[in-house]
Amino acid sequence: MIKIAPSILSADFANLERDIRRVSSADWLHIDVMDGCFVPNLTVGVPVVKSIHQCTDMFLDVHLMIEKPVRYIEAFAKAGASLLSVHLEADGPGGIAQALRLMDGCGVRKAVALRPITSPKAILPYLEQLDMVLVMTVEPGFGGQSFMTSQLDTICEVRSLIRQYNPACRLEVDGGINRDTARRVISAGADVLVAGSAVYGAADPAMAISALRG
Repeated sequence: MIKIAPSILSADFANLERDIRRVSSADWLHIDVMDGCFVPNLTVGVPVVKSIHQCTDMFLDVHLMIEKPVRYIEAFAKAGASLLSVHLEADGPGGIAQALRLMDGCGVRKAVALRPITSPKAILPYLEQLDMVLVMTVEPGFGGQSFMTSQLDTICEVRSLIRQYNPACRLEVDGGINRDTARRVISAGADVLVAGSAVYGAADPAMAISALRG
């Protein structure tokens, strides 16, 4: 079943609780955490995730675009994250492995994320233990970017690896998702779609969510 995860990066932060309720028909809520170092942008941190958790019972899909994420796994888990994604490019293999072990100890689902420059095979040392792999179809850091069609091959390859080593693992795609690109990434193997402007820029977010599932 395809899951839709609206990204609050496109929400109105002056009315965040209202905008979370506007997408309550979605499956997950996607929260982009950026540190201004791993990516050239700053967004939200632990206190905002905690506040979001207090105002919704939605599944919180927290995407950590931060350097050395192992430092913050426990804090985000305690704040209410349901799943944490860490970028393979954000630390060495030992740091990534430690971050995933901490997720186990904290009881959150675990995922790794890939920038467009990263080979799909980079997930192999971790794949058998993952709940999800996140493939970026834009360079991480800012919302509203155009979909990189070259990443369709990456999605296909990641799906093939998942099928071979961990069929229960989900494949999430984030970046430039709209009704047209949604069909293409689903065909390539995605089963979780992150959408920001395609949902929050629509007159009727619930209808936009339904269309993406369609």
